Amino acid sequence: MKPIIKTLFFLGSMLFLSCHKKEAIKLQNELAKETSPYLLQHANNPVNWKAWNDKTLQLAKKENKLIVISIGYSACHWCHVMEEESFENDSIAKIMNDNFISIKVDREERPDIDNVYMNAVQLMTGSGGWPLNCIALPDGRPIFGGTYFTKEQWEKVLLDLSKLYNENPEKAIDFATKLTEGIQKSELITIRKDKADFKDTDIKNAVTNWQQNLDTIYGGSKRDLKFPMPNSLEFLMRYGHQFNDPKINNHVETTLTKMAFGGIYDQINGGFSRYATDKKWHIPHFEKMLYDNAQLVSLYAKAYQKDKNELYKTVIEETLSFVAQELTDQNGAFFSSLDADSKNTQNQLEEGAYYYFTKQELQALITDDYALFKEYYNINDFGLWEKDRYVLIRSTADKTFANKHKISADALSSTIKNWKAILKKARKEKAKPNLDNKVLTSWNALMIKGYTDAYNALKNEAYLKTALKNANFILNNQLQKDGTLYRNYKNGKSTINAYSEDYATLIDAFINLYEVTLDDKWLHESRKLMDFTLENYFNNENNMFYFTSNKDEKLISRKVKVDDNVIASPNSILANCLFKLSLYYSDTNFNKIANQMLHNIKDDVLTNPSSYSNWLNLMTNYTRPFYELAIVGHNATLLKNELKNYYIPNIIIAGDFKENNTIPLLKDKFITDETFMYVCNLGTCKLPQTETQKAIALIDK
Repeated sequence: MKPIIKTLFFLGSMLFLSCHKKEAIKLQNELAKETSPYLLQHANNPVNWKAWNDKTLQLAKKENKLIVISIGYSACHWCHVMEEESFENDSIAKIMNDNFISIKVDREERPDIDNVYMNAVQLMTGSGGWPLNCIALPDGRPIFGGTYFTKEQWEKVLLDLSKLYNENPEKAIDFATKLTEGIQKSELITIRKDKADFKDTDIKNAVTNWQQNLDTIYGGSKRDLKFPMPNSLEFLMRYGHQFNDPKINNHVETTLTKMAFGGIYDQINGGFSRYATDKKWHIPHFEKMLYDNAQLVSLYAKAYQKDKNELYKTVIEETLSFVAQELTDQNGAFFSSLDADSKNTQNQLEEGAYYYFTKQELQALITDDYALFKEYYNINDFGLWEKDRYVLIRSTADKTFANKHKISADALSSTIKNWKAILKKARKEKAKPNLDNKVLTSWNALMIKGYTDAYNALKNEAYLKTALKNANFILNNQLQKDGTLYRNYKNGKSTINAYSEDYATLIDAFINLYEVTLDDKWLHESRKLMDFTLENYFNNENNMFYFTSNKDEKLISRKVKVDDNVIASPNSILANCLFKLSLYYSDTNFNKIANQMLHNIKDDVLTNPSSYSNWLNLMTNYTRPFYELAIVGHNATLLKNELKNYYIPNIIIAGDFKENNTIPLLKDKFITDETFMYVCNLGTCKLPQTETQKAIALIDK
């Protein structure tokens, strides 16, 4: 090639690359400026996605265009599918860009928006899920909604709705008006002015009705999709203990065992997936969420306190090992989730690719005792997923398995550890699922509680150290001097005002941390947070808490979340915390508010107990004996740790090594050179004790 031709070829190549580089930049939409990993995933879509903000909403009104509100989260499998099929498609993008203002929302960062439009979809279709896709008027009022749509379905929806609004806008506006009224009325709670009356018999009847929907074989509920419901199981564990109900005790034990045996629990690396797609907890929807693992650690920790089951101990240790390895930042913050999808051997994204093995792979890896491995983890029809893919699942307790094969418990334990080490090494050769590395305050608070509960159960000092590191991270980064809390944190930025969920879970976590450390800093912080929440989120007309602050932007409906889902509702958590703080601080107003909140929704709680389990926990505080246990003196930590060896769900613990006049519950209880335990009920204390067993004997169920 001659020099001049080479030069022209080079310049032409540079021009070609430059043009394409500009085109690539041009293709990036406004989401490229966001910090949410989910929003950033859509930054290169040909759809002109925008973030939810005043500018975007004003643009919709100015151009008089319908709004596409598409809500999802980073670890969502079907969100990825719809993106690939529809949002990366040029023809679909053209329809959306020409006729709509398209907004992407991370439901984890903005649950306030998700709550409103999920409510709308549930009213329209009777169900919900993610991705959540709503079509709304330019003012945000919804006229259509659903979850996942195929490309063909979505194209039809877009064209039909665009045509309707252009040709018959009155019909769309009329429907939106009626639907918005339904949304606003759906969670309307009125204050009950009759006298509150909570009874043991009401709780028993509610649980009896609940039992009809419990799976006695595999645990959980009678349904093919199995969701771990930590707060439901925690209440049922408490109920079985305090009401001496062997059937409920057996159900909780069965559920905890089957979950720990199942594929929903990562048998190799620990940690739980979000839910199972079958009744035996085998094949999970493989995303791993921080909030699930945080709450399940708490649940298994309390179960271990109660039963001292070694399986529960293993689950706690392995799950926290997973959290430490995969979901923990160096600064002490906890990340949000691991994706369900990862790249397979063909370099294609596939759900579960990181977690399954073929029989041939397993035979090649487990060479010495494959026959034993095959039976232990069911490399058979019971453990088969699909296409010669196996997700490890257990069906036999270690003791039974060891006895059957005439090997010692220690030998079996050593063999299992070796299997796991081999498979962990093999898994490192696979592409890992994507990490959603944003930090959410409420989920971090749940993890603080998980670590403190694990410390109570296992006395591992590293767990307490981790909990304290995260709590101080939140104090230093998320909490402002005026009491304002942030919801999110990523790359040193906190941009979203916290919701009542964030305050509720953090107050609860700090109370828990106080009980573990006896450092009154954490109790006083929880009290300050509660005062702030009452000032900025409380509705004086019905004594309930809004999801959003008085200072937040106004959506088409201001939600009041009361039903307990996978995470308990902010109202039920706050009511339980108000009850506890009323005892610590002798604050009758706090107790009055908690009592009224429960009274307001008593009928719903008793009619649908599985959706209000954390409220039932509070109701039990009022119907059964509940105690304040104060430990004061130089041996306070020792006695507190002894006490935490036991499962006692109907107490709060206060303590100090010296005279403490800042917590009313501890006032006038210090005696120099002595350590006493005071068992009190509503401020009236029994004779002080110096031995843990004698103090426990004074606590009635």
